[in-house]
Order: sequence, then structure tokens, then C-alpha cells
Amino acid sequence: MNNPLFDLDNWREIGTTLARNKTRTFLTAFGIFWGTAMLALLWGGASGAEGMLRRNFSGFATNMGFLFGGRTTMSYHGFNKGYTWQLDDADISAIRRLVPQIESSSAMTGFGVTVAYGSKSTGTYASGVEGGYAGIQLPVIYEGRFINESDVSHTRKVAVLGRNVANELFGEASPIGKFVSVNGLFYQVVGVAGQTSELNFGSRIDDSVTLPFTTLRRAFNRGTNVDVFLFTAKPGFRPTDMRPAFERIIRSNHPIHPDDHNAFNFQDISEEFGKVDMLFTAFSLIALFVGAGTLMAGIIGVGNIMWIIVKERTQEIGIRRAIGAKPRDIIVQVLSEGMVLTAIAGLAGLTLATLILGVADHMTYSPTLGHAGFELRFSHAVYIMVAFAVLGTAAGFIPAIKAMRIKPIEALNSK
Repeated sequence: MNNPLFDLDNWREIGTTLARNKTRTFLTAFGIFWGTAMLALLWGGASGAEGMLRRNFSGFATNMGFLFGGRTTMSYHGFNKGYTWQLDDADISAIRRLVPQIESSSAMTGFGVTVAYGSKSTGTYASGVEGGYAGIQLPVIYEGRFINESDVSHTRKVAVLGRNVANELFGEASPIGKFVSVNGLFYQVVGVAGQTSELNFGSRIDDSVTLPFTTLRRAFNRGTNVDVFLFTAKPGFRPTDMRPAFERIIRSNHPIHPDDHNAFNFQDISEEFGKVDMLFTAFSLIALFVGAGTLMAGIIGVGNIMWIIVKERTQEIGIRRAIGAKPRDIIVQVLSEGMVLTAIAGLAGLTLATLILGVADHMTYSPTLGHAGFELRFSHAVYIMVAFAVLGTAAGFIPAIKAMRIKPIEALNSK
């Protein structure tokens, strides 16, 4: 018997066999088609959903932490519990000097202000930051530049307008080089910025005005107080690893009991990102589980139809055996029919899933954030088809063995 892969008569026979009962073949093929499409859609959809959720954190350092003042919960050195303490320059200076695991950092303060240009004005939020802030929450620069260390060290009277604030005050005109009033004090605009992340401190960059930290504090008589200290950890470290050192430094400057850990408002954002990653992993596993269940339903359908085909062709198989067909030839013939059905229906399912994912990815495209990631990777498509080929072949193997074991005399006498 010739190699069935290149035997035209073999392919004709497969087509004739599958077309003999069109309804049964269609329903089985549809089960495979739907199982493939569902698995591909769930796999690609999980990737796209993760991409859309990660957009909320885009441009935001995932190894970041922050610290701000709080209230004591234990009496200490004559101070009753409930004593309010606040970060100051001495704390920040000592932390930067004694905690080498910090990669980027920025002191920050802010409050509500009125920003005006000419006859136009708007209520917004003023944030005072240091140069390291851009390494913690990466701003999107639409024009000009962002606040840098030179602005902070020289206490420059410059400002970066949020995109929405700039549009409200200047419309389509460029604000770069213009002077805006912030609560009656004038600052030169050096940039227009925004952010992609949904996370923020005080207000989104798009909806606020950003000033050098030292400039804002001096202009509005904020003394040496610091509202919040933002920082990122160097590779190999977590913000939580630095908390004991932070607490020791702050206790040396403030009357806080050595056992009063609740007096510190400390947050490790990397832990929250870790929870999000676990959520993504769980979602992907659920998607694969549901898709695999649908896939198995299609594979069972292949096994059933092969079993029925073998039963219907008992006499034909017996005649083949009687005229010299080898057991291998019978097995290959039966398995070929299942593999052809699986391949055609599986490819159709992958094609439909790819088209749907392509449309979803196009609809969720953002000029700023790019594509969400609704796509079926080529490697994933190969995995699905290989899984279907292996499982489809396995499903047809038992009917093929049964066909091979049919004795010619029994087959010829069967009805």
C-alpha cells in the first residue's frame, strides 16, 4: 500500500467516508471548531485583558514604596498616644544617607491652588516634587521638559502644567515660556506633561501643576515638613526590606516608642503588584481550564464518530483484510480520517479566533498606550493544533485497533 499521505485514492476515500453522513460529520467538526476557537479566544483574551489592566500601571515603578507621617499608638517620653508626627528634611536626609538600597527618591508635598493666565483661571492641585520623581512615575512629556534636580537645587520659579490644565488655560496655543499665576505667584511654564498610569498621589499629572519641591515649600511657607517620601528599590531588594531602617531613623528624630510599628504609614506597592500578577496567573489558568474542557468535548466527539465509522464499515474492513491489507494499513486509514477532520475544523476555529482577537485589539488600541495585546501568538496556535492532533489521534486509536482486529470471516457475516 502506498504512503497514504501521497495517495490520491486514499484522500478520495477519506472525503467519501466523511461525506457519507454529512450531519454527523458537521456536528463533530463543529465541536472541534468551537473547542479550538474557544481555547484560542480565552488564551488570547486573557492576554488582552492583562494588557488592559496593566495599562492602569503603565509608567509607574512596580518596585516603589512610600512613607508619610502618622499618629503614635503608644505613649513614649512624656507624649501621650495619638501624638501626630510628620516627616521633615532631617528624616529624608538621614534616610538617603543611611539606606543604600534606594534607587530613586523624591520628597513631595501638595495642596489645592488656583492657576491663572490672563483672564482664564482654574482650580487644580499643585505638587512639589524633586528630580527623582520622574524615575518613580514616568511622566509623558507633550511639550518642553519635566522638573529636574537643577530646578530643585536652585529653587527656580518654573512650572510644568498638566495637559488638561494647559488646554483649559491656553487652548491650542503653546504655554512654553509663558508665566502663569499659582495663588497669585508667577511661574514660568517649562513643560506640559501627563501620565498613562491611573495611580497618582494627590492628583493626576494631567490635572495638576507641578513645581520644584523647594520652590513650592518656600513660596507657601511650608517650613521643613515633607508630606510624603516616595522611593524605588534597587534590583534585588523590596521596599519592605528597608522598613526597619526607616523606622530606626525616624525614631531617632521623633518620640515614637520602639514597639510602636503602627505609627508609621508605610506602603510597599510591589506587594500590590504581586497580588495583581497572581490575579493574572489565576485568570489565565481558569481560561485554559475552560478552554481545555471545551477542547476535550470536541476530542470525545472525534472518538465517537470514528467508532461509529468503524462499526458501519465492518464488512468493508473485512474485505480489505481478506484481500491482503495489513493491520498497519487499516489503522492508518482510520486515524487519517480523524486527523483530517481535526485539522480542518481546528484550523477554521483558529482562523475565527484570530479574526475576533484582531478586531478586539484594534478597538482597544490607544495612541498613547499602544495595543492591549488581544492576540493569539503563533506559538500558542501551534500548541493548540499539536494538542488537537495528538488528542484527536489518541481518540481515534481505540476504534482503529478495533478495526485492525476485525477477522475477515466475521466481518463478511456481519449485518
